[in-house]
Amino acid sequence: MYEITPKHDFLVGIDSDGCVFDTMELKHKECFIPNIIKFYKLQAISKYVREAAEFVNLYSKGRGINRFPALVEALEWLQKRPEVAARGVTIEIPQSLAEWIQVETKLGNPALEAKVKETNDEQLQLALAWSKKVNETVAEMVEGVPPFPYVRKCLEKLSGKADMLVCSATPNEALKAEWAEHNVDGFVEAICGQESGSKKETLANAAKYKPNHTLMIGDAPGDYRAAAANQCLFYPINPGEEEASWQRFYEEGIDKFLNDQFAGDYQQKLLNEFDAFLPEKPSWKLIS
Repeated sequence: MYEITPKHDFLVGIDSDGCVFDTMELKHKECFIPNIIKFYKLQAISKYVREAAEFVNLYSKGRGINRFPALVEALEWLQKRPEVAARGVTIEIPQSLAEWIQVETKLGNPALEAKVKETNDEQLQLALAWSKKVNETVAEMVEGVPPFPYVRKCLEKLSGKADMLVCSATPNEALKAEWAEHNVDGFVEAICGQESGSKKETLANAAKYKPNHTLMIGDAPGDYRAAAANQCLFYPINPGEEEASWQRFYEEGIDKFLNDQFAGDYQQKLLNEFDAFLPEKPSWKLIS
């Protein structure tokens, strides 16, 4: 876990994909999902794979979770679809991967590589090969996607007043490339991706600051849970209304945070609004 040395009275953690950069749809639809179909040989049900993986990663309360649990959850949803069963396709859940997810906190390729070396497990080997190919595809595909409007203004407004950390489930290398490409990496103390540990672990740095002086900015319920676990305030970037969310943060949210007016009614209003954006269950029919 990255250990911050406080320079200011406030700490702000910032998610990246789908929050700062409009890359979530691009990465999942063009990089993650085509490789799930390829590596797990699901070409016969590609339509349903897309629906399941998009629901898990983009359009549900699971939005933004780590790639490995997201892969397992997408396969679990596919098991429950009558259309998949009707096509004679059997979906197998990689139990070795599911078990590894339960015990590992640094859910990235380095930790998985170590486990593969230790066990030589075929399911873990496949997951690692898929994940590496996803990274290659992302590196080839994702470029020229700037931060949402008002992000830079918000970073500038917080600069000199708050320590800032990128707190993401994306691999470190991809994060550093994206933040450097758009010259926003200089605003943050550190870029903490999946190899650095979970968002919850990174936000443990909040213990070094006064109550209500720490804030997480995110676009997914998991970001809020990581914040709540560390007694951090939370500012949501609402999926589909990212630009308006960042503008509101610039025009009122930052001032409320820095002036100790964020906690309480204002925070609850934001959370109530955010909760309405993403469902827990998909709209399609499931096998009972």
